[in-house]
Amino acid sequence: MTAQDPANAPASAPRILVVGSGAVGGFYGAKLAEAGAEVSLLCRSDFDVVRTQGLHIDDLGKPRQFIPHRVINDIADYPGWPDYMLVALKALPEIDVATMVAPKMGPTTTILLIQNGIETEIPLAEAFPDNELLSALAFICVSRTAPGCIARTDYGRLAMGRYPNGVSERAQTLGKLFEAAGVPCAVTDNVARARWRKLVWNAPFNPISVLSGGSDTLQMLEHTPTEKLIEAVMWEVLAIAEAAGCPLKPEVVAKNLADTRKMVPYKTSMLLDFEAGRPLEVEAILGNALRRAEALGIAAPHMASLHGLLSLLDANNRR
Repeated sequence: MTAQDPANAPASAPRILVVGSGAVGGFYGAKLAEAGAEVSLLCRSDFDVVRTQGLHIDDLGKPRQFIPHRVINDIADYPGWPDYMLVALKALPEIDVATMVAPKMGPTTTILLIQNGIETEIPLAEAFPDNELLSALAFICVSRTAPGCIARTDYGRLAMGRYPNGVSERAQTLGKLFEAAGVPCAVTDNVARARWRKLVWNAPFNPISVLSGGSDTLQMLEHTPTEKLIEAVMWEVLAIAEAAGCPLKPEVVAKNLADTRKMVPYKTSMLLDFEAGRPLEVEAILGNALRRAEALGIAAPHMASLHGLLSLLDANNRR
């Protein structure tokens, strides 16, 4: 990857501002730049490094460098309005994403939200009812390894759709940009179902990786009692999803287990956050789904147990 030269960029190059330029935002922002978009990054902790050196990416063992069009640490410094606001912040209750992006939400700005969990789109949809909101799920093993450095070790595909449902011209355009950069991107007309499908993996693996004392994906599956717990949580997610109007095929459980066994042993994003002393996405991954389950009269005792333990651990970790 090389620096973006505005003089050489096509006139129609979409202007993209990445808010949340960590591992996920940085990786996909770099990919969009590779496809010809004008990509700027809003950075906080890594601002000085990325501004002077760009973003260094170890992409499946291949070193690359991404020099953003602009690197800013205050959203007010972004000139004009972006065509797309790519939001890849952690889904945490204390982060007011809508207030953060409001200064640069133009009348035609489309939001692309890449986050884990269920119902994380609601605050943005309520704050910007006249702006198109695209919701996306990243199926990727990527982490921040040092300031200004990220590494992808496996996967990388996206599932994306218009919120609350449907497919739009802007979703198709963005999907083609990702595909042009080698990122498989499935544009769906039912992104809610896609979110539940990803939760089948996230709900067990993320919490259990932390609660088991720092286990990677292979360690969790090699321990039979833990593997049984993982599978039980997956079936609970399927039950809630079906009651919520997003039925998933039963085979998704076996496929998730088989695919995880084949991946490079991996520390989940929640485990990396815990080890770094950062807040955990407890509510986005467990709490929201459990509240939906309660409203629908669906029992999810294994998920409730994980939530009770993890929420206390997270609270203690924040002190």
